[in-house]
Amino acid sequence: MPKLKTKKAMKKRFRITKNGKVMCSKSFRRHLLTDRSSKRKRQARGWHEVDITDVKRIKAGLPYDR
Repeated sequence: MPKLKTKKAMKKRFRITKNGKVMCSKSFRRHLLTDRSSKRKRQARGWHEVDITDVKRIKAGLPYDR
């Protein structure tokens, strides 16, 4: 069976932890941040777990990540 190709766009946006969780960063953190509260900007920092409905599709696009 041939090797599977990794979806490069997914590799840039998602990562899979050792336990198999799919993590992504929150959106709306690039510009126009003065309109948003400090709480909203703070909660958008870092990595967050992806919803369970999307996990199967993302893992299919990242075949060799853990």
